[in-house]
Amino acid sequence: MESRGSIPGRPLSYEGVWRFTAPTVEVSVPRSRQVVRDLLHRQRVPVHDELLQALLLIVSELVTNVVKHAAVLTPEVAVEIAVASGRVRVSVEDDHPYRPQALETDWRQTGGRGLHLVREITRESGGSYDVAHTAGGGKVIWAELPLPSVCGVPLAGTPRRR
Repeated sequence: MESRGSIPGRPLSYEGVWRFTAPTVEVSVPRSRQVVRDLLHRQRVPVHDELLQALLLIVSELVTNVVKHAAVLTPEVAVEIAVASGRVRVSVEDDHPYRPQALETDWRQTGGRGLHLVREITRESGGSYDVAHTAGGGKVIWAELPLPSVCGVPLAGTPRRR
């Protein structure tokens, strides 16, 4: 994993940009979630449990979309986490040119709601999301959520004190 978040000899700052790639296979979905969870904890990003779960669900849905719909043209999916100015952004990039839309689907179906979930989670959190074409002809889908103020917010994976 490439890390541009901390500089040797300086105190650890939770702001930064981190990028990793994973093969476009099903096992990359839970692995991507775990990498993101570990990164946020290691960098001490001030996310509460609800925000952490929202970010992990977004990562799951976006990586799953690449595995299911873009693997033919995408040997590896790229995941980027950017934390700055009170916001955290998750981006997932693939090499497929199709720009997906968040579709309203029949809730009785077991699939087809990934981008709809991303859109709703992002809206409820006060964030934003979008899909953009890359210079190489693929696409990047990103979701950006606001971070809470640092005061009094337990960090992800930190036990709460009573």
